[in-house]
Amino acid sequence: MELLTSFAHNTLTILMDASLWLLLGLLFAGLIRAWIPEDLMGRWLGGEGIWPVTKASILGAPLPLCSCGVLPAAVGLRRGGASKEATLSFLIATPETGVDSIAVSYALLGPFMAVYRPIAAIISAIFTGVIATLVLRSEKTEPVKPVYQPNSAFGAINTISVTQQAAVEVVADSWLKRTVEGVVYAATTLLAGIIHWIIIGIVMAGAVLTLAPPDLLSSWGSGFPAMVMMVLIGIPMYICATASTPIGAALLLAGMSPGTVLVFLMAGPATNIGTLAVVKKEMGMKALYAYLSGLVSSSILLGLILDWTIDFMAVDIEAQLQSSQHLVPHWLESGAAILLVLLSLRVMAQQVIAARSSN
Repeated sequence: MELLTSFAHNTLTILMDASLWLLLGLLFAGLIRAWIPEDLMGRWLGGEGIWPVTKASILGAPLPLCSCGVLPAAVGLRRGGASKEATLSFLIATPETGVDSIAVSYALLGPFMAVYRPIAAIISAIFTGVIATLVLRSEKTEPVKPVYQPNSAFGAINTISVTQQAAVEVVADSWLKRTVEGVVYAATTLLAGIIHWIIIGIVMAGAVLTLAPPDLLSSWGSGFPAMVMMVLIGIPMYICATASTPIGAALLLAGMSPGTVLVFLMAGPATNIGTLAVVKKEMGMKALYAYLSGLVSSSILLGLILDWTIDFMAVDIEAQLQSSQHLVPHWLESGAAILLVLLSLRVMAQQVIAARSSN
């Protein structure tokens, strides 16, 4: 009974800490979705070399897509004209971080980790894209040509350019309407896509805090072997960046080094078995090798650099964890948690109704 009480208390504490930041992240993500035309992505990421890779990494980083949600977006970019290396960079940068996960990282992991994590995601994505450029250089395949269809998301370029069409839509739709659409999208479609993994992440974090004493993982919680283990655990997992954050916070509190936790936060959200299968099917075995080698090597290298930087700068991560969890008044944390729970219940109820109606 005491164990269950402790588990409930720890889980509720994590929910309270994360809810406000998660709601703010969802809001920002919805506004990004509302104001950035999707068709611009494919045009920006065409061509070869370091510049499309860099653009794909920077553009993908703030987008609130998990390792499953990014797949149709990445395939659409590839078929819309993006190069293979840019598509791979997008596949890594997008699920590894996002405006929602950055906000939750600040609340649960502290400001240092909240800054380092998205920077590491972008570096990892660019690094993987460069490796893919070198590996795929010998291929003699023709680049994918963008295919635009009338009445599609891309528009009909034979009557009006994509840029002109986007401008016309911006004039036609009011700012208020777009903003409301973004908020509704965040509270419905976006939340529905990640809520199950958020729940799993919070529950798992509560379990780790309950079952693992602070020094349990300290004996193997740092160094190259521990990071390799995190890669092996993280790659096949199916978890989003936001949901992985409370697990990372629990691992930090249990004694694991920040660099090792970072490896998990990068490898876990960046890929899963489904992602690997899609990469192989859409871009070939060489692209898959480049994808895995770039992700694994950059994650471990950035994890080692993080641990070295923290030691060199004498950063007190534990103090940041404690201070970051007391920045918000209790009443605001409680209100945000209640709102998040109500929105989540509504979304899950709609999913149940839709599942029953389809049977």
